[in-house]
Amino acid sequence: MLWSLLVSFLRPYWQLLTGVIVFQLAQSIASLFLPTLNADIIDEGVATGDTGYILRVGGLMLLITLAQIGCAIVAVYFGAKVAMKVGRDLRGAVFSRVGEFSEQEVTRFGAPSLITRSTNDVQQVQMLVLTTCTLLVSAPILSIGGVIMAIRQDVQLSWLIAVSVPILLIAVGLIVVRMVPLFRKMQTRIDTVNRVLREQLTGIRVVRAFVREKQEIARFAKANQDVTDVALGSGRLMALMFPIVMLVLNVSSVAVIWFGAFRIEDGSMQVGTLIAFLSYLMQILMAVMMATFMAVMIPRAAVSADRIGEVLATASSVVPPANPVNVTVGHGELELLDVGFAYPGAEQPVLRNVSFIARHGDHRQYGEWQNHPSEPVAATVRRHKRLRSGGWRECARVEPRPALGQYRSRTAKALPVLRHCAQQLALRQTGCDGRGTLAGAYHRPGPGFRHRNGGRA
Repeated sequence: MLWSLLVSFLRPYWQLLTGVIVFQLAQSIASLFLPTLNADIIDEGVATGDTGYILRVGGLMLLITLAQIGCAIVAVYFGAKVAMKVGRDLRGAVFSRVGEFSEQEVTRFGAPSLITRSTNDVQQVQMLVLTTCTLLVSAPILSIGGVIMAIRQDVQLSWLIAVSVPILLIAVGLIVVRMVPLFRKMQTRIDTVNRVLREQLTGIRVVRAFVREKQEIARFAKANQDVTDVALGSGRLMALMFPIVMLVLNVSSVAVIWFGAFRIEDGSMQVGTLIAFLSYLMQILMAVMMATFMAVMIPRAAVSADRIGEVLATASSVVPPANPVNVTVGHGELELLDVGFAYPGAEQPVLRNVSFIARHGDHRQYGEWQNHPSEPVAATVRRHKRLRSGGWRECARVEPRPALGQYRSRTAKALPVLRHCAQQLALRQTGCDGRGTLAGAYHRPGPGFRHRNGGRA
């Protein structure tokens, strides 16, 4: 999913990506050329006391360094621009898709998860694109070119490369393998924190009415602690990786100087060649370290890409009609015909055999719930869940008019039914209604009871 997602969203920016590759290639070649010039200055200039040669080659090194800096700046600029554009497009695509969802799809994913997918998950993919353009593109060039240039300097010391690089790969690979499961847990636990916090903010009046503050604090503390534990685990492994990398780098440097000193003593190697070989070994190991750092980011970005792709691949269950835009003129009526309602996956429907006709201005009451006076019955029925049985129809005088954009029909088929009614009946079984008050408290209101419109009973 990560590869297909990146290909589809990076395709419009192939020109910027080409610029990134070209400038990264240029600055990598410049980096590989500098140690050779440094070796020439030491062997041909410093050893012989040729000041003119030192100034000429040193000036050339300065020009190459300036060109390298310019290429690196341009490459990073293009890479950052690509990453920001991809993040923008991903957020826009997720937002557009979620805007088409009915309540059935929103309930399936959950609002907290959708928020995380459009923010944190998109950010993970965006950071992967940025680091790929700035680090991963130059890593293979530096590693392969460094091996070639090091062998050109001295073949006898090349066995140190064959030893140090696998050791670094194995050490960092073991750490990365342990970090992947933690990154997978991280995203789901962030969803949990968002869900708990959202539920507490939405139901704060109910929580206070039933004096559930301590329980909700403990509930959020547990979710927060779960995220903290996973973050600490991954952070410890990340902190362990860099000392291991530095240990391999320093031991390799000591080994190059140690064995190179014997070759210099024998006269089979010059000092400048040793310095150049050491520089190329450092470049190779740093390139390997950059590649392993990318290996740490890829698993988390892959998890985020899977979650984003799941949203983008989900189609809404409420499909707009082929011929919308029939503007109603006048007032109509709504008729329910033996309607039943059930939540998705439920074994039994919550409501059965509901039938009535609602005309203009009617306000109906079902169980403990009554539709708001400002909300018509037709709008109440038109929710985002599906009928289990029966059907409904809305009758009105209709005057055809030209379509203005992509309207959704007011009478789109398979629109939902009596969601609030079902919730109210379910809450009655637990002894409270949707307003956080014990069921039955409204049957005999006291002198201080106020209706929804603010009047006294």
